[in-house]
Amino acid sequence: MTAVRLAGERESPHRAGDFQGISMTISPVDFASLLCSRLCHDLLSPVGALNNGLELLADETDPAMRQRCMELLSDSARTSANKLKFFRLAFGAAGAFGETVDPREARAAIEGLLSDAKRTTLGWLVDADALPKAAVKALLNLTLIANEALVRGGTLDIGAEEEDGRLEIVVRIAGPRIILDTELRRMLTEGTAADGITSRLAAAFMVHTLVAEGGGHVLVSDQGEGVMVFGATMAASAG
Repeated sequence: MTAVRLAGERESPHRAGDFQGISMTISPVDFASLLCSRLCHDLLSPVGALNNGLELLADETDPAMRQRCMELLSDSARTSANKLKFFRLAFGAAGAFGETVDPREARAAIEGLLSDAKRTTLGWLVDADALPKAAVKALLNLTLIANEALVRGGTLDIGAEEEDGRLEIVVRIAGPRIILDTELRRMLTEGTAADGITSRLAAAFMVHTLVAEGGGHVLVSDQGEGVMVFGATMAASAG
């Protein structure tokens, strides 16, 4: 298994040495703001549901309805916690970890993210005991993008392995309807976007930057027969 082979495309004409000439630049403060915007956007729904549920619970006297409110509050709280755990590892500094991360932490974060996506099945093909922190972040953000492209659910398979000093990451999705915005694809593979970097493109920019800094590149296959593959290669020591 290699990310390049599974992506099903010829290698990108852009190489690590070319990225500085084509990638967009953004200040750390501005990029942090974009990540915060993305985080707030994703948390708005479950946190809003918590607020609405508490308001309903305060006015409700029927025992059955109060029980239903409690169930909704529990679901919203769990969703909020799962999203925070995922984004902490995908976007944050992950200060509790060293230069490497146990892949089981990434798997747990992804399973939490997918817990509300009842129609999506996760396949995990990562046998390594530890992965560089940068690789884990790239894997998580690729997974986030791939999952959102899987509009009606399906299967999401994740693999990673080291070969000849290179780390290869693959995220494969299959389902009845897959939609990947052209700007997201362009940001992943080229590090550019027509209208600049936005909160919607922040995860893709992070993937591109992490992989480029690791001396690698990102490939995205053409969509065919309800299947799409995202691949990335980078130095196994990138951290």
